[in-house]
Amino acid sequence: MTFASARPVKRSFSIRGHRTSISLEEPFWEALKEAAARERIPLAALIARIDEQRGGAGLSSAVRVWILEYARAAGAIASYDGGNRD
Repeated sequence: MTFASARPVKRSFSIRGHRTSISLEEPFWEALKEAAARERIPLAALIARIDEQRGGAGLSSAVRVWILEYARAAGAIASYDGGNRD
């Protein structure tokens, strides 16, 4: 990744009938699309789910944090050895 590709890209969505837009760097957009595909839901539905859980955080920030937590959880699952201590 180059720093030039780290510029935020703004995209608009409709969440429960309300238009909103978020700005994310392209790597975050790619990770978000991959997560939506794994969850088998539309990208807008995933953003709506994140929106419901964000509390007082801005939506763009909430999406970045969600992606980080999602990636961490996926890494923990991939590295889990079933609890064997042999």
